[in-house]
Amino acid sequence: MGQPPNVLARKCASRRYLALVASKWSLLVINALDDGPARNGFLMRKVEGISQKMLTQTLRDLETTGIVKRDDHGTVPPHVTYELTPLGRSMRKEVRSLIVWVETHVPELSATTRS
Repeated sequence: MGQPPNVLARKCASRRYLALVASKWSLLVINALDDGPARNGFLMRKVEGISQKMLTQTLRDLETTGIVKRDDHGTVPPHVTYELTPLGRSMRKEVRSLIVWVETHVPELSATTRS
């Protein structure tokens, strides 16, 4: 068996996954899906500022890694929903904690950020 995962190691796969799940858009999409399944249009409205292209790419990346499940209802017009998988739900607490920390510390972060 190989070495245990070490995100600080250049070639460790965990680094790639961390980059994916910790991206700005991934965190916001995961947070938006915290309330349950959602359609693309809802996510576009909920995650303000995300482009359709970036939302599509983010959802595909999260689906590929098993964090989000895409459910095509097979209807015309198309009805597709996205929801967190058990793996995705297992990270809700951590994602929410990070978001709450940032929102709580906006004044301090703003005071020390250089323009």
